[in-house]
Amino acid sequence: MTGLSLGVDLGTSGIRSAVLGEDGQVISTARGNYAPINPDRVDAMAWWAGVAACLSAQIDILNEQGIDPQRIARIAVDGTSGSLVLTDAGLRPVTRALMYNDGGFADEAARIAIHAPASHITQGPNSSLARVLRLMDEDRDRNAVHLLHQADFIAARLSGRGGISDHNNALKTGFDPDDGVWPDWFEPLGLPERLLPEVRPAGAIGATISPQIAAEFGLSPDVMVHLGTTDSIAAFLAAAPLQIGAAVTSLGTTLAVKMLSDQRIDDPGIGLYSHRLGDGWLVGGASNTGGGVLRQFFSTEALQALSAQIDPTIPSDLDYYPLSKPGERFPVNDPHLAPRLSPRPADDALYLHGLLESIARIEARCYAAMAERGAPTPSPLYTAGGGAANSVWTQIRERVLGISCQSATHTEAAIGVARLIHPAA
Repeated sequence: MTGLSLGVDLGTSGIRSAVLGEDGQVISTARGNYAPINPDRVDAMAWWAGVAACLSAQIDILNEQGIDPQRIARIAVDGTSGSLVLTDAGLRPVTRALMYNDGGFADEAARIAIHAPASHITQGPNSSLARVLRLMDEDRDRNAVHLLHQADFIAARLSGRGGISDHNNALKTGFDPDDGVWPDWFEPLGLPERLLPEVRPAGAIGATISPQIAAEFGLSPDVMVHLGTTDSIAAFLAAAPLQIGAAVTSLGTTLAVKMLSDQRIDDPGIGLYSHRLGDGWLVGGASNTGGGVLRQFFSTEALQALSAQIDPTIPSDLDYYPLSKPGERFPVNDPHLAPRLSPRPADDALYLHGLLESIARIEARCYAAMAERGAPTPSPLYTAGGGAANSVWTQIRERVLGISCQSATHTEAAIGVARLIHPAA
C-alpha cells in the first residue's frame, strides 16, 4: 500500500510527529507542547490538546513543503509506558490520568499480591495495574467503559473507537503476549473484563480515522489508525532495523539496553523484561549508571577536554560502580546497591577514564546477562543518547564489549512509530 506514514510521539517533555515518504525516509517533522497540566490531577484531554496542536503544525509544514497531507495513508501513536486513564463510551475521561512515574499505591499492591504470581510484572506499589485499581476506586459513579493507555487514548480520539490496545502498552498492565489473554485472576481482584481493551500486535490496523478528525485536519477519510507502542520501543525502532540481533544502547542520564531476540527472556530478579515486537521479542533493561553520574563531577566542557587526554586503547585498572545514589535495576536488581566511586586519582583524566570504562563494563554485563539466557550476540549495535557523541567512550566500549558500535542516525520516537507501520521501512 502506497502513501505516507505519520508517527506521533507523546514524550515526557513534549509531543513530536514525523512523516515518512513512500520510500521510508523522513520527509517532515514537527514539535508541540502539552497544554498546561496540573500535576496533582492530570487531565487526559490536555494530551489530546497537545497532539491536536502538533498535528496542525505538521499539516502546515507539509503544505509549506508542497506535500499534500491527503497522501498520508496511516497514523500510529506511541506514549509513555504505564500512563493511563478511564473513559466513558464517548471517550470522555471519567477519572484523572495517572502517569508512568506515579506511585505509592501500597493498598492496591497488597490486593494484587494476594492474586498475582510472585514475580509478575504487575507486582509493586508503582505498577500499572496498581494505578488502574486506584482509578477504578476514584470512578465512584462507575461510568468507566474503557481502560486506555496514553497511546490508546490518542488513537481512540483519532478514530472515534476505544477498547483497543497493543502488546507493548498492555504488557505492564498484565496482558500475557504469549498466551494472548488477560490474567484470569483479574476477576477476583475486582477488575471487570468489560473495561479491558482488546489487545493486538504493535503496528496492526486498528480502525479508520473518524470523519470529523479527517475533516478537521485536512486528511483523507481513508487514513488507517494503527496500533502503536511505547515511547522507548518506538525510540528503538527509530535507531535500529527490525531484525533479530539488532541492539541499541542508550547512553543518556541512565544506561538502557534493548535487543531484538528470537525468544522471550524475562528475569524480574535482575530487571530483565521482553516485549513482543514483530516476529521476535525486544529484550531490555535499564541501569541507573550513565551520564548522570558523569555530570556530578564534570561539566560538558570538562568532559570534552578530559576525554581528549584518554588513550582508549589502554584499559583502566580503576574499578567503579558509578551510581548517582544507592540502588540499581539491571543487570543487578538491588534497591540498596551502594555507589562505588573511589579511590579518586588526582588526575581528572584518569578518573574519567575509570568511570567511562566502568560504565562500559556494566553495559557488557547487561548483554552478557541476555546471552546467558538465550539472546543472540548484538549485531548490529547502535548507540543513542548524548554519550553517542563521545568518540573516546565509543572506542572504550568497543574494546570492552568486543563489538563495533555505530551512532544511530535517528533516535526520535515519532520516527520509530512511523517506521512501525510503514511498508518500506
